[in-house]
Amino acid sequence: MKTLTTRERFIRTLTGQEVDRVPFMKVFGGDAAVIPPWLEKYPSLPRIIDELLKFEGGYRGWRITPVNFNLCGPVTYEVIAETDNDRTVKSSIGQVTIQNKSGNFHSHHVEYPVKTPNDWDRIKSTYLDPYDPARFPKDWELYALLYKDREFPLQLTHGGVYGFARNMMGDENLCYAIYDEPELVRDIMDTYTDMCLKLWEIMCRDVQFDLVEFWEDMASKTGSIISPDSFNEFMAPNYRKVCDFAAAHKIPILLVDSDGYTDELAHLMAANGVNSLYPFEVGAGCDTLKVLRELPTMSAIGCLEKNACALGKDAIDEQMEIARKLIKNGRCIPGTDHFVMYDASFENYKYFMNSLREVILTTKPGG
Repeated sequence: MKTLTTRERFIRTLTGQEVDRVPFMKVFGGDAAVIPPWLEKYPSLPRIIDELLKFEGGYRGWRITPVNFNLCGPVTYEVIAETDNDRTVKSSIGQVTIQNKSGNFHSHHVEYPVKTPNDWDRIKSTYLDPYDPARFPKDWELYALLYKDREFPLQLTHGGVYGFARNMMGDENLCYAIYDEPELVRDIMDTYTDMCLKLWEIMCRDVQFDLVEFWEDMASKTGSIISPDSFNEFMAPNYRKVCDFAAAHKIPILLVDSDGYTDELAHLMAANGVNSLYPFEVGAGCDTLKVLRELPTMSAIGCLEKNACALGKDAIDEQMEIARKLIKNGRCIPGTDHFVMYDASFENYKYFMNSLREVILTTKPGG
């Protein structure tokens, strides 16, 4: 077999084709990702970490474009309260967020933009024009040239069928609205997906994409936040529309990002065209091998316990044995199931990633 690019390895692994090895991807953290405690000892780390650890593909291992796939339009922000630890910010869209000044995933929304159908009508008419030129960088044609002969995978981004709606309403309000205002929920999900399809059509004139990624985060530790019936009624039609678009534009991978226990949700996704899922969060009880064996067309990314980086080398070594099994099984690119928290030392993170790279380089993928 000829030497493959990261892009080719990514596609071949997740679609079950023969491949020389799986790509070595960080999966979570983005370009030059570090946590602040590491900088006390290694202040130059952000400039060298990706090269130092030999990550392939950039960003998560696949890249995104600078095109705005979310709300697009003028938004202002006002600080409405502040303490030593937190800052409360309200946007002109109507969202109120408490931001923890230390970061570390502690910020959260306490008020959401859509409380009534009128709120949604205002947002829909103001911020969801797929043809707004502000969605594209002014030098989009240069990006298109860059992407033409790339060696990394490139995604079209969907903010989530559930994910976009929950950002508009919040999980609790959305779950009530599914029963109390089903037409509003349907309009939010349908309108946003249709906007994405029109935007992607413009992008696909210039670039051949490798995957569509949906950001959903629609599961807790015990399973999907909405029922299978609600999924099939509200979400499935939109997944099928995207699946048809992908087939028409020769995009081989439909990837869903959802934390939580997603093993049962994976079956609903697979029935509606999704063929890849991540991160298979270990702490939520996900069983990646079981899902992959039950769903022959499904593939996986992540699947390894990030907290092993805080527990030490023995815990990391255990994860490496799991990584080897996943690779041998096929259709899996192993990596951490999220970015590490502040209790993980850089030494342990480096040991994890160096060990994972060694496993990848020495393990023959399954078919």
